[in-house]
Amino acid sequence: MIRMNTRNKIILISSLAIVFFAGGIFFNKLYQTPLKSQKIYKEAFSDYKNGDYSNAYYLFSRISVFSDLKPAALYRQAEAARVIGDNDSAVKKYQLLFNKYPKNPLSLRAKYLAGQILTDTNPRLARKYFEQIMQEAPDTDYAIASEYYCGLILMNEYTQNKDAIFPLSKKHDVEEYFRHYLKRAPEGRLAVNVIDNWLNIDKTISPDDYLLMANSLYKLGEFPRVKELLAYTNTAESWILYAKNLNVMGHSKEALEYLEKGFSENISYVSEEDLIEAINLYFQLNQSSKLQLARDLGVKISGKGHDYVASLRCKYSSGYEKTQCYKELYLAYPNGKYAPKALSEIFLDFVVSNDSANAKKIGQDYLNKFRDKEDAPMVMFWMGKIAERERDYSEYMNIYKNVITNYPDSYYAYRSYLRLNHQESPIITDYITPKPVEYPYVFKNRTVKKLADLEDYEIINEISGNDQFIKSWVLYKQGDFSHSMLIARNAMDALNKKPDKYDLRWRLVYPVHYYEDIKKYADLTGNSPPLMLSIAREESYFNPEANSYVGAKGLMQLMPTTAAEIASKKNLGYYELLNASSNIKLGNYYYAYIKSLLSGLDVSAIASYNGGIGSVTRWKKSLNYSDTDSFVEQIPYEETQNYVKKVFKSYWNYIRIYNGNG
Repeated sequence: MIRMNTRNKIILISSLAIVFFAGGIFFNKLYQTPLKSQKIYKEAFSDYKNGDYSNAYYLFSRISVFSDLKPAALYRQAEAARVIGDNDSAVKKYQLLFNKYPKNPLSLRAKYLAGQILTDTNPRLARKYFEQIMQEAPDTDYAIASEYYCGLILMNEYTQNKDAIFPLSKKHDVEEYFRHYLKRAPEGRLAVNVIDNWLNIDKTISPDDYLLMANSLYKLGEFPRVKELLAYTNTAESWILYAKNLNVMGHSKEALEYLEKGFSENISYVSEEDLIEAINLYFQLNQSSKLQLARDLGVKISGKGHDYVASLRCKYSSGYEKTQCYKELYLAYPNGKYAPKALSEIFLDFVVSNDSANAKKIGQDYLNKFRDKEDAPMVMFWMGKIAERERDYSEYMNIYKNVITNYPDSYYAYRSYLRLNHQESPIITDYITPKPVEYPYVFKNRTVKKLADLEDYEIINEISGNDQFIKSWVLYKQGDFSHSMLIARNAMDALNKKPDKYDLRWRLVYPVHYYEDIKKYADLTGNSPPLMLSIAREESYFNPEANSYVGAKGLMQLMPTTAAEIASKKNLGYYELLNASSNIKLGNYYYAYIKSLLSGLDVSAIASYNGGIGSVTRWKKSLNYSDTDSFVEQIPYEETQNYVKKVFKSYWNYIRIYNGNG
């Protein structure tokens, strides 16, 4: 047995004390419980939002290096330092972030922002960072912006020294950086800087590059400058942009003349995409018969764009001529961009004329070729109705179920649900159970969950990459409901396979706003609350201050004269159209009024809400329809027909998402 003398015992005890003391410091300074880290971050972020950046900087520094919030804290420290003008500290924190946490999503932005700050003080290091970004993340917005800064740094190297000679090869390199930026981001935040710098360093710019600059300035709304630059372009290539710019500057007559000349002389020099845009502008500006315009353009335009003009001729034709036109279009371009539309119109004509045999052949042909196209739900639904007419029970039941399965959020899924349940009324239920918008995914990332609880939405948006649903959620949390809904809607439309109806992303596409007032006044007037909610969604995207180009105002887009008339009829007293509650009240009374004049029919009332009661009354007398579905498909005003489908599509999705129908 080894025995320690007193001296050795003292040394051992002292050593252990030092170890424990150092460990205590380590534990207290470096390790924190997750709850403590979140508490510090919350206090720091509160100071940051309130403008106390110095204290926020200090508090963020107290987040332990072992906390998963440390990268976000470093980023916030850098931002706080930058706001108060301490660029050196900001760069150090950015550098610490992307060097210590290179795989963290904030790392890329940190490197970009460090490069921005260093552009003037240490351009060589800044350029190194920008080149790394372009190499490591070439498809990001940061890489596009880095192109500009690389060009700027190279340009400054020769232009900031009066004695320096700017070699032609280097000037070409700068131009190439600038050219790449404008091609990839014509509406980018730095586009005007790119153009100004480019014009300053070179007086021998090519016509193509002038056109590139002019196109960017047009997208940015710099219309007088567009006119200046177009003077240096090749007219054969720039005539469309010239016409567009003339139009927005109030010279529609001259714009029309430019378009007419361009269609006759310069079609081969422009892209098909630009040509279609020019054709649409031509139709917008010309007051002549749309059908005649399409016929005249069909003579002038051959090859590129001809199928689009042919589709317009079909669109503006009527009766037998319309059907024949679509048949000719499909035969001429069976694999073209407009073939699916042509075939669906041919199919629908056979349906309306009760030619079931030919309708079934064309419908099956369409579904074999174009099952993923826009009109596929319509074709499939009507194939079900044909089977129902022929009393093929198993066939039509199967088709309707397939419509709901394959196109669950569509207007035709809604109509299929009604057919499956043998329901004639378009109102499935008057009630929904509203639920709040939530983060659109189950939290798998603990850091994101923490940041959500801390309400640091900016960083969540940054680390989410290009996930549009998260961007939508962030906008929603920031109170931008309209923009949030539009982004979510577009993101959902882009999905090939739609998620389950209980998926939280649906709530972003169909949020419930102002429902307390909507239900109150819908119940008071005998309307369906979910249907009124759907009208508000489609009319204004829940923007209570919405103003249309024709003068309609507020959530339910009421014309001032209409609002005054209904307020007088119903003795509603004082109102404000841009007040949400007041607008909802007037909208409900107006809807109930027009519905009462149309035998209490909701489909007719929805059509009247958009197209006017006089038009609907006229259509009901003149159209040869057999039921509601047939009537909707034959509404002559495309805008009104689409409006009816959109409102009932929203209605269907509200009851589907919040009640579980379908």
